[in-house]
Amino acid sequence: MLILTRKDIENLIEMKDVIDVVEKAFLELAEQTAICPTRLVINIKKYGGQAVIMPAYLGKMDALATKIVTNYAANPQEHDLPTILASIILNNSRTGEPLALMEGSYITALRTGAVGGLAIKYLARKDSKIVGVIGTGFQAMTQVRAACAMLKEIERVKAYDISRDRGERFAVEAAQKLNIKVEIVKSTKECVEGSDIVITATTSTVPVLDGDWVGLGTHINSFGWMGPNGRELDDKIVKKAKIYVDTEEGVLTESGDLIIPIRKGIIPKDKIYAELCEVVSGKKPGRRQNDELTCFKSVGVSVGDAATAKLVYERSLKVGVGIEVKL
Repeated sequence: MLILTRKDIENLIEMKDVIDVVEKAFLELAEQTAICPTRLVINIKKYGGQAVIMPAYLGKMDALATKIVTNYAANPQEHDLPTILASIILNNSRTGEPLALMEGSYITALRTGAVGGLAIKYLARKDSKIVGVIGTGFQAMTQVRAACAMLKEIERVKAYDISRDRGERFAVEAAQKLNIKVEIVKSTKECVEGSDIVITATTSTVPVLDGDWVGLGTHINSFGWMGPNGRELDDKIVKKAKIYVDTEEGVLTESGDLIIPIRKGIIPKDKIYAELCEVVSGKKPGRRQNDELTCFKSVGVSVGDAATAKLVYERSLKVGVGIEVKL
């Protein structure tokens, strides 16, 4: 079995590569050649943590993988560890033998960024030039990378974070890596107003957006808080936007952004217009008019992990990266 570290993976694949394989994974969802069971969640109340097990199989890509991702809020303060940790095991789908164990947090960020990139490809205006980013943690960089990979017209990023230092670190890194102008703004309102694309990637359990700030023609990608009792988007946004999701089952189970307004009677359950796989496959249209307000909500789908893990493994064999071990 091959052991692959984050550093190994960073040197193996680019964002455009990941977007391509994740798009194929969503096509398999649409064509029903993928098996993607509901994720299993284990709450470790003793330590205030959570473990999530996410398996998937892609028939056409022949990718069989399982991700274990953990969420321990106290890790940074008490253990000097990230809040989110993940690992992925890739198996041979013909024999079942384990092929690789790889660091999963970076793959998660890449495939989540890729999903955001696909949403932008199909749902954002093609002439979008300004991206507003609320929340500049680990996920923000891959989201902006994917946005720039999809739309060459993007000229500027406006970023807001409750931690000014974190926002400034993001601005420096994004400007260097993407060769794009990045401006740190003082409020979420300033970040949203005038942006063609708005990306939210926060841990906030209360709305960080006010629907009155968002103009027609804007596209919103919401990737932040996951849980039925918290949300990033307010009632006004979900009421007036055309809603797309990664999977309806996942969002209606895990996303307070829609669960809460449905429960309050603000929007009907059938407010969701389409799943991303339906748009990618052409079964339902993406953006039709420049003045539409579109919103994509994602809680994560394991087919993206499986597709990306398979790509990483294949690339590692070609260049001879990783440590081989016998179990």
